[in-house]
Amino acid sequence: MTDAIVKPKIGNYHRHLLVCTGPRCSEDGASQALFDSLGGKLKEAGLNEGELRVKRSRVSCFAACKGGPIVCVQPDGTWYYNVTSDNMDRIVNDHLRDGKRVEDLIFHQAGES
Repeated sequence: MTDAIVKPKIGNYHRHLLVCTGPRCSEDGASQALFDSLGGKLKEAGLNEGELRVKRSRVSCFAACKGGPIVCVQPDGTWYYNVTSDNMDRIVNDHLRDGKRVEDLIFHQAGES
């Protein structure tokens, strides 16, 4: 008799924020510190639950190793660079909460040339 594979479950979310925490993305652990701060930032913006809930995940490498920390907002396909703590506040409040991209921090937008 074999063990049945259990189908995983995940809570509903509106957007998924991917944060590169690889060693080449930023120096001195800045990307990991940024990721660690996200729980509080999302909660403060009201994005930790409800219909606008944002899921966050660490990624070990995006292969876009300059200008980090780098984050990607999915399913929007918006890629941000130079994501300092202050810039993350802008992304959380403007993009994730209010739906307005932070244009001066975008280095790639899926679907646009």
